Formats: sequence, structure tokens, C-alpha cells
Amino acid sequence: MPLALSRLFSRTFPFLRWFPLRKDTVRTDAIAGLTVALILIPQSMAYAQLAGLPAQYGLYAAFLPVMIGALWGSSGQLSTGPTALSSLLAASALASMAVAGSESYVAYAIVLAMLVGLVRLTLGVFKLGVVVNFLSHPVVVGFTNAAAIIIALSQINKLFGVSLGRSDHFFQDIWEVAQQLGDTHLPTLLMAVLAFAIILGLKKFRAKAPNVLIAVVLTTTLSWAIGYQTYGAGKIDQIEDSDVNRLVGLYSAGQNQLSYVNQKSAEISAELRRLDRMGAAGSRLAASLNYQNDLLALERKSIEDDLRTRERAVRKLVFERVPGANNAPGTLYIQGQAPPGAQNDGHRWRIKNVSDNELVLVGGGDIVGAIPPGLPEFEVPQFGWETLTALLPSALIITLVGFMEAISIANAMAAKTRARINPNQELIGQGLANIVGSISHTFPVSGSFTRSAINLNAGALTGFSSVFSGLLVLITLLVFTPLLYHLPHATLAVIIVVAVAGLIDFRAMRHAWHAHRHDGIASAVTFLATLSFAPGIDLGILVGAGLSIILYLFRTMKPRVALLGRHPDGTLRDAKEHNLATSEFIIAMRFDGSLYFANVPYFEDAILEAVASHPKARFVLVVGEGINEIDASGEEVIRHLVLRLQETDITLVFSGIKRQVMRVMEDTKLFALIGAQHFFRTETQALDAIYQWINDKSFEAKYCPLNQKQLPRSELPMLDREPVID
Repeated sequence: MPLALSRLFSRTFPFLRWFPLRKDTVRTDAIAGLTVALILIPQSMAYAQLAGLPAQYGLYAAFLPVMIGALWGSSGQLSTGPTALSSLLAASALASMAVAGSESYVAYAIVLAMLVGLVRLTLGVFKLGVVVNFLSHPVVVGFTNAAAIIIALSQINKLFGVSLGRSDHFFQDIWEVAQQLGDTHLPTLLMAVLAFAIILGLKKFRAKAPNVLIAVVLTTTLSWAIGYQTYGAGKIDQIEDSDVNRLVGLYSAGQNQLSYVNQKSAEISAELRRLDRMGAAGSRLAASLNYQNDLLALERKSIEDDLRTRERAVRKLVFERVPGANNAPGTLYIQGQAPPGAQNDGHRWRIKNVSDNELVLVGGGDIVGAIPPGLPEFEVPQFGWETLTALLPSALIITLVGFMEAISIANAMAAKTRARINPNQELIGQGLANIVGSISHTFPVSGSFTRSAINLNAGALTGFSSVFSGLLVLITLLVFTPLLYHLPHATLAVIIVVAVAGLIDFRAMRHAWHAHRHDGIASAVTFLATLSFAPGIDLGILVGAGLSIILYLFRTMKPRVALLGRHPDGTLRDAKEHNLATSEFIIAMRFDGSLYFANVPYFEDAILEAVASHPKARFVLVVGEGINEIDASGEEVIRHLVLRLQETDITLVFSGIKRQVMRVMEDTKLFALIGAQHFFRTETQALDAIYQWINDKSFEAKYCPLNQKQLPRSELPMLDREPVID
């Protein structure tokens, strides 16, 4: 097989490198896959909750994406699937588009996964993994710390059994939760404390035990045994308070109106597809239908905005029900407003769902409830231009953040296994995982640090361990979903909080500050911006990325320019820094930076300022070892500078120019303008030539401060470390 074809085949099917699989490899990977699956199953449901989706979508995301990411990735230990950051970013992107958990919200989440997959796949195929470098490490650190805090705070209501409204101001929602802490549902809080105790206790005293799975099993069993949650039914007209009655009625009417608009939009879209197949996409009828669809989209947006506002209010309502006499329907009172002496049924009721006049009530703690058994439907999501433009910016951010998360984990694993990671192949694997995941009804997925570390520590040798994990999730979907019915939401919240606690690392932000003040500023601004913009956290990382680029440009606008003198150790060093003498006939300067449009004025000003302060100077030597690149602006400024200095009988000389810079000078004829005789490999060669060129009778080379003294070795100063360039 030709080498090029072999490389293409191995890139198309990278999992073939696993074969032939030995028995001991299969056994080791199967054990690792089982270990990861014990964490993956409950964690995936928790992350679905974080993303604002029903629990089953977490299981869907833990099935095929896990296997596809391993099959087409380059890391044998990276565990793909739902992650805290990807889930939070998805929730942030979708919060303004639909009501969390609604059909339209789920549809948007599936489309978002498809877009993330397409962007990652495109970047991988065209080998553009370097784009992730636009997110600097300090920015990611600041974002991750803020996101972890937001994630943890978003679970407080589930730990205390109170409601959390969704608005455009996250911390206002958290403040409203804090105001409800007096209404804490004690069984929910105790269930959360128990889950915390199990997970953290086993982590400390039995580190190898599957602490998350044990917490899920024990709290689910306890929930079933004590009747942790009770379901009830009622009608809107049983609500005593007239204002509340009207609010719930409007909420129900809004849901019905939204269903009608969605149905009409689906019918029009089907008719448009039929016209397109007939070749009548440009007909007057098609134009009319497109106009109607646009109107319906505007109406849908208005209805969804109203529903979000009303849902926040409805979710906060807590009722007590007083049974009617002689089996008559009971009356629902706002908690604390029942008539004196009236005996309630002992439950605190909340509205879980409203359908026409019917209420689905829940009393007690909140549980996962029924999870549809079996596999999800497989279909390619359909979306229009409006949805694409609304979700694409978020898809790009999730792509960058998720891939940086995944590749960082993969590199950490590779450092321990001494394996080779191909970032572009990893992009392809992550892209295909999201595309296939979207077809199987999942939200965006990425690489998980926690599960990858567990996979490595369990001895995983190849990606077959992730394939085995996916197969165990498949078995769970087919057989074990009824066992998850009584799983408390408080337990899932604890799983999320414990998982993200490890993401909070303020020492990394402090380290960035010590490394460079600008990095520390970028990290801190990203942290504060992400918190401030919550729930729209994607804006926070955009602010941080933009600021880091601006600060980088600011740094490179004024790179270090040193006027050089001869140091006692024989090298040319910064004259000002080391208090060295300089020559009045020769100006030697070093420029530590690439010459590009933003800093060439600074370069020009520095040379002209040096010339003005050395009126007898007839030669300017630019030591160019630090110039790595030059653009058109840099070339143009040097050209003008050469001509300007020539008018005053001053010659510009270069030493140590790198090949890539010299190539630009040659291509633009700048090399010819300056003259080949004015380019030297080293500053010593350049100075020796300049000494010969100076015809001023008052100049003697042997007395020039720049002349290298031929001192005996015994007279050279002793250095306790290697000399540095400064």
C-alpha cells in the first residue's frame, strides 16, 4: 500500500491501531471501562440536569458519543461525554431561546450539539487545531474558576428543596433562593447531606470504592423506602387565591398557544420541503409560506419570553391542600394562608406540570421520575437560518473551550503513558462524537478530566475501555432505567457540586499574576466578567480572550530596545542596565521583538532618538537576533529610515538577521537598497567592518568602548551562573 494511502487510511480509521487486541489488553480495558461507567451513568444524568434537560438525555450523551470519541480520537485514555463546563455553556446558550426542559429547548440543544460537532470536525479535517491558542491559559483558568462557582451555586435550590427562577440575572436568582432558605424542605436537605457524606467519606477512607454509584444506590433505595416524593393531581380552579389562579391559567394558556404555533410552523415547514422537492421553492406560494413562518417565529419568541417569566413565578408557588368534605375535591391554598383550624393533608405541594385545567402536583423531595426505556430516536436535526445564526456563536465558544479542556486532559494522560497525541485527530474524534450524539438526541459533549483520570488509573490501555463504558450505558438504557425512578435530584446536585469543586483553583490565577501582570489581569477580568454576565457566561470568555489579545498587542507595541555597550565579560549588553560606556561614533542597538505594524513606529522613534543623542555617530548597528518576523509595515519603515539616515550621512548596518526576515528583505528589494555589504552574521564582524569605514581622524578603534578587549582568561570576571541576554 502506498505510504500516502496508508496514512489516509490510518487517519480515517485510527482505531485500527488497537489491533490485534490481546486478551490481557481486553481484560484490562474492560475493567477500566466498567470502573468509568459506574461514575459515568449517574454523572451524565447530573450534567443533563445542569444543562436544563431531562435525565435521559444525559444517558444518551453517555452512550454513542463516548464510543465515537474513543474510536476516532488519538488518546487511548480520554473519556468523552457530558462535562460540567459544556453543560453549563449549553444551558447559557439556550436560556434565552426556550423554557428549560421544554420540547423546543431540547430541540435547540440537539441542534447545538450538531453545530459544535460540525465546527470541530471542520477544524480537525483542515488541521486548524491551532485556533485554540486564541484562548490563553490564564483566560481559561479565570473562566473555569468562575464557571465552577456558578455551577455550584446553581445547585443550591436542589440541595435545600426550594425553587430557582431563571432570569437574565443569575445572582438575583441566587438571592431569591437565599430568601427561601427559611422554607427549606428538611428531607431534601438531609438527603443531600447523606449523599455528601457517602461520596466524601468513601473518597477519603475507601478511595477505590465507586463512591458516586454507592451514593446513588443508597439514596435511591432510601427515597423509595420512605416515600421521598408524592405525586398528586388537581385543577386550576381548586386554587383559592384569585391572583395565583389567574397566573397559572395564563401559564397554561401560553403553553397551549406555544404548542399551536409549533404545530403550524411544522406544517408550513413540511409544505415548504414539498415545494422544494417539486422545484417550486421560488414560487409565490413558497414566498407567502416563508413570510408566515417568519411571523410564527416572532410569535413563538414572544410566547416563550412570557412563559419564562410566568414559569419562574409558578415554580416558586408552594401550596397546602385542605381536603374537601365527603370526598369533595380539596382546595389549594398558598402555604400559610389556609383558614385557621383547617387541617391540611400534611404535604407541601408544588406545581410540576400544567395541561389545560389539570395540575400535576409534587409533594416532598424531587426525584428523576420515569426515564423512557430503550434507545433514543435516530434522526438528523432540522434547523433553519435563524436557528443557525442564533446558536453558531455559542457553538464556536463551546468548541474552543471544550477542545481546550479535552486536549489538555489528553496531553496530561499522554505525559504519563508516553503516547503521542494528535490535536487535529482529537478534533475529528470530538466532532464526530457530537455529530453522532446530535443524531441520537444529545447535547454537546467533550473530554472529562475526572473520568479520564479514573480511566487511566484503572489501567486503560486503548480506547476500547470507552467502548466498553458505552456498552454498559446501552445496557442501562435497555434494562435498568426503572431502577432510577426514585433517584433524588438532591443526589445529582451533590454529584455536580463535588465534581466542580476540583475545578476551583485560585492558585493558578495567582501564578498567572506572578508570571506576568498582564496574564494576571486577563485572568481576573475573565473571572469577574464571567460572574457578572451569568447566566450568559460565554460573554465572559469573549471579554477575557479579547483582553488577552489586546494586552499582548500592547506588550509587543513597545518591546525592549537596548542601547548596547561592551560588558567586562566581553559581550554586548544593555548599557543603561549595566552602566556601560557607549561610543559617540557608533550606535549599537538591539531590538527584542518582531517588526510588525503595531511596533514599527516605536522602533523608528528609538533609532531616531539614539541618533539625535549621538551627533557624531555615522553608523547605526542593529543587532537583529531578537527579530523573528517582519511584515509589510516593518519593511516600509526600515526602507524610509534607511533613506532618511542616508540624507544625514548615517549608514544603517544589520547583524544576526534571521533567514525568514532576510527573505522578506530580499523579496521586497530592501536588501539591495541597504546593500549586501551592510549585513553581517555577528555583531563582532559588523563592528570590525565599521571600524574600517570610519574616516574621522579623532576615532581610534582600539579606544572605542564597543571594541572587544582581548583580556587574558584569568582577568575575565568569574560568573556564578550562565550569562543572560539583557
